[in-house]
Parts: sequence; structure tokens; C-alpha cells
Amino acid sequence: MHRSNRFALLFRDLWINGLAAWPVWPGNIRRRLYRLYGMDIETGGVSPGCFFGSPRVRIGQRTTVNYDCFFDSLGMIEIGRDCAIGMQVMFCTSTHDLGNATRRAGPSKGVPIVVGDGCWIGARVTVLPGVTIEQGCVVAAGAVVAKRCQAHGLYAGIPAVRVRELPTHSLSEVPGARAHAIRNVDLEPADPVIESRQCDTR
Repeated sequence: MHRSNRFALLFRDLWINGLAAWPVWPGNIRRRLYRLYGMDIETGGVSPGCFFGSPRVRIGQRTTVNYDCFFDSLGMIEIGRDCAIGMQVMFCTSTHDLGNATRRAGPSKGVPIVVGDGCWIGARVTVLPGVTIEQGCVVAAGAVVAKRCQAHGLYAGIPAVRVRELPTHSLSEVPGARAHAIRNVDLEPADPVIESRQCDTR
């Protein structure tokens, strides 16, 4: 590895994945540290312990990112406004071109990931390279998202599939809807394995 690359990785791990990830900082201080590194972070809701591979990350206003999430960010990762990202979610943009029989993993490359506004990504979800999750989606805990998620759907399983349509109106548009939604949230079964069995067409 070139000396300048080693220095860049050392700086990243000391500044971003060391100092900025330290749990003593208030969220807004952490946001400022990330922005000094070149990341476009518009929220103070990034929890301690997250790993960032590069500055190629954009996170919108009022989005919260729970503990120990992994952003490899070889390609760009964009997360919209008002999202909730569960703990230990992995955003994996890095992949390889297919190599020959001697070495199947060819040259590495980064393929962008996009998460639209208002999404809820459950704990330990894995989002694979090139995926777009459109606005208003819920992805159940433990799912592996390998292809595009259309807007306003509940996705679950390995690989993640659409198992339910979600309302498209804002709670503020319907009188009393917020209280009704809190009383009647029905995302069970939340277990992605159970969800996958429900939609298994075999």
C-alpha cells in the first residue's frame, strides 16, 4: 500500500472511527467532527461506535443512526431525511468484478446505496451494493436487501421481499391518526424468517 494511502487510513481510523465515535461526545459535536472530515451530515442523531470507510456519506436532517452501524462507503451512501436506522445495520457498497478461475474476486469497486426519506431500517439489516430503498419503506430486522425496494412497503427476509403495503398519507393529514397508528401498529411478525415463510411461493 502506498504511504499516502496508509496515512489516510490511519487518519480516518483515529479521527472518524476513533475520536468521533467516542461515546462521550454529544450528537452535535460528533456531527461537526464528521463534517470536518468531509461527510455531509445534517443530523446530530448518529450514535457512538459507527464505522465509516470514507467521507462518501450523506445523511439528512432528523435521521437517527443507532449504535455500531457500518458504512463501508467505497461508493457513495445517501440516507434521506427522517429515517431511523437500527443498531448494527451494514451498508456495503464494495464489491468486485468477477475474476478468472485463479482468483474469482477481481478488481474492487464501489456501487452507491440510496435510502429515501422516512425509511425505517431494522437492526442488523444488510444493504448490498447498488441498492435503492425508496421513501417510506420499513425493512425488518435481519433482512438482506439485494435489490430495489419500491416506496411505502414492508420488506423482510433473506433476500428481502415485499410482504406488505404501507399507508402513503402523513399522520398529520388525518385527524387522530397518530394515536390510532400507535395503538394499531401491526408489523408482526417482525421476525424476517417468519415473514419470508409467509410469502414463500414454493
